Amino acid sequence: MNKKQCVAMLLAGGQGSRLMPLTDDTAKPAVPFGSRYRIIDFPLSNCINSGIDTVGVLTQYQPLELNDYLGTGDPWDMNLRYGGLHVLPPYQASQGADWFKGTANAIYQNIRFIERYDPDYVLILSGDHIYKMNYEMMLEEHIANEADCTIAVIDVPLEEASRFGIMNTDKTGRVIEFEEKPAHPKSTLASMGVYIFTKDKLVKYLKEDEADPNSNNDFGKNIIPKMLADNQRMFSYLYKGYWRDVGTLDSFWAANMDVIGMDPEEEEKLILNDDGWKISYRHGYNHPQFIRGDAKLSNSVIGDGCDLSGDVEHSVLFGNVTIEDGAVVKDSVIMDDVVIKSGAVVEYAIVDCNVCVGENAKVGGPLGEGKLTVVAKDVNVADGAVVSQGSIIEQDVK
Repeated sequence: MNKKQCVAMLLAGGQGSRLMPLTDDTAKPAVPFGSRYRIIDFPLSNCINSGIDTVGVLTQYQPLELNDYLGTGDPWDMNLRYGGLHVLPPYQASQGADWFKGTANAIYQNIRFIERYDPDYVLILSGDHIYKMNYEMMLEEHIANEADCTIAVIDVPLEEASRFGIMNTDKTGRVIEFEEKPAHPKSTLASMGVYIFTKDKLVKYLKEDEADPNSNNDFGKNIIPKMLADNQRMFSYLYKGYWRDVGTLDSFWAANMDVIGMDPEEEEKLILNDDGWKISYRHGYNHPQFIRGDAKLSNSVIGDGCDLSGDVEHSVLFGNVTIEDGAVVKDSVIMDDVVIKSGAVVEYAIVDCNVCVGENAKVGGPLGEGKLTVVAKDVNVADGAVVSQGSIIEQDVK
């Protein structure tokens, strides 16, 4: 078999506690996004568009729905005899079972998968970001710099820099210092959690890290600082496109609103129907939308199979959503199989799958006048009930 130049390892096992209740029983990378996608579709599509066809997806927390969604990798053209998409859960070795203890430990436990393909380089990815990035261009820079590690960075506003891991570089782009969430940042180059390592160096540092009983077994806290301390060749790669971490409910809502793309001041737009960089996904509903005569739609993205009679404004609707006559949905994200009955009003909210909002019920409130409202999956909101703005509802509302 021909060896692979680069193998990707996609970290998809995090609990996603800041996205609860959307992640109560679903791994964060499997959370629906943008009317028909899942969050994990973006790094997987980036890989295949970048010519990387061998991806190990490291799962752990609530993996059932994610595993079902990934299947054998067909939607991303990764159903291959040699390479392709592989789901890599924690497993019981001869010395006993061991959950992934950190991002570095997760990769360490799967060194044998990497070595099966004998790559020159390993791409480390996170499964909770929305972006379209050509990893091939990053790899070319890594090779040209004869780097041991290349870290993708994005330029963030100075006032936001203290929220990120910040890379301080010299004029050549070589990383000379890494600061995790610094109170007084020296630069605005924030790590995206996307790394390319020369394989032999990665394996060396993973093994040393695993042997250290005081390590957190984390790339940002341990591997990167140790390589810097050893004066390894580490470079930044500046990414200039759209990128959003969807780790919180507010950022998840905002990224879905970016799909609508109606903000003329937005410099980097999220364009999903780009033939030049296709975001592939596993198809769900294939039946058509039914937009009835009284429906009013504006500035919205509507999924397959929706049956709409009410008013929908500046919202993202997923598949098989029913909006009855006289209902109003505004500034909201409505997941699959939701029914919003006649006269109900839903504003500035995330409504998870299989929810029923009863007649003349009210969920949330106007954008700009309070916090985001969230209704968890399988909840029934009774006729005439009120879900106050800023609430997170996980039980039926009577």
